[in-house]
Amino acid sequence: MGKYFKFFGLGILFGIILTKAEVISWYRMYEMFKFQSFHMYGVIGSAVLIGIVVIQLIKRLKIKSLSGHEIMIVPKERGYKRYLYGGTIFGLGWALTGACPGPMFILFGNGFLMMLAVIVSAAAGTFTYGLLKNKLPH
Repeated sequence: MGKYFKFFGLGILFGIILTKAEVISWYRMYEMFKFQSFHMYGVIGSAVLIGIVVIQLIKRLKIKSLSGHEIMIVPKERGYKRYLYGGTIFGLGWALTGACPGPMFILFGNGFLMMLAVIVSAAAGTFTYGLLKNKLPH
């Protein structure tokens, strides 16, 4: 149980960093979608770049997980439908709530209690997807 506290602590630290960087600000997102500010594009672009570098390091150095197992990154099959549908649903949810999944929890932690409805709805949507996964186009 003690090992989970470090992940809890990292989550809180991550939340503080995103709060201080104003990444959870609805106004910053609004600026981004109106192409009025580079702030959010810089944050997202940095995350993508870091993700690319880390994934390449994991693949090339054959880095193992904390439990000692090799991390396997299975290539996805090519296609555009899943990204078109998933991106549209994700974007609509983001537009309606003013938050993507990470900031939902941070906003709730910052005292925006109405985000609990968003978190419950996101969990219900994820559960529903799990039930319907085999019937959906992939």
